Amino acid sequence: MTELQKRYIPFKRMIDIAGSLVGIVLLSWLFLILIILQKINDLHGPIFYLHDRVGKNHKRFKLIKFRSMRADADTYFKRHPEDYQTFVKNDYKFPAGEDPRVTKFGRILRRTSLDELPQLFNIFAGQMSIVGPRPVTEPELRYYGSNVDKFLSVLPGAMGLWQATGRSDIKYPERAEIDLEYVEHIGFWYDWYIVYLTMKAIFSRAGAY
Repeated sequence: MTELQKRYIPFKRMIDIAGSLVGIVLLSWLFLILIILQKINDLHGPIFYLHDRVGKNHKRFKLIKFRSMRADADTYFKRHPEDYQTFVKNDYKFPAGEDPRVTKFGRILRRTSLDELPQLFNIFAGQMSIVGPRPVTEPELRYYGSNVDKFLSVLPGAMGLWQATGRSDIKYPERAEIDLEYVEHIGFWYDWYIVYLTMKAIFSRAGAY
């Protein structure tokens, strides 16, 4: 990382704090609506889903999302080991539209990326950044090989080059190469370029399952 990039990191954190706080306040009405709809569709299930991810410098944290899966999703693979094999072979996700754990309302949340909104709290807490490589699970780290420490030298992001260039359509090992490309070129204007590309991908629904 160059000296210019190192000086950008504290400034980037200030942008994250301000941006996430403004987002939480301005979108509070949308949070309320989604919470109500979540309860209408599943009265007894939890509203949010907390998932273990690996963050900067190998620190673990809970990624917050609006729950898009059935309430017993965490134990689904224990009951259906054959589906887990399909999940692993497809780079830790199911083929488009074939995840048996996703609810009908959850599919809407995913297609519109509204399930990602609670990550504003991860950003405000300093566990994530607005822009950065997508946070990964422990098993996924094997795809980064000897570059794991380099990959985990920056905060993971709610928006990243991976989503901006194809989202779920891009699989490993190409995804790892894209994540490492971001780490190498991290910078103010590069981040804004990724924000633009990500928003374009979201509204076109490219790769959103």
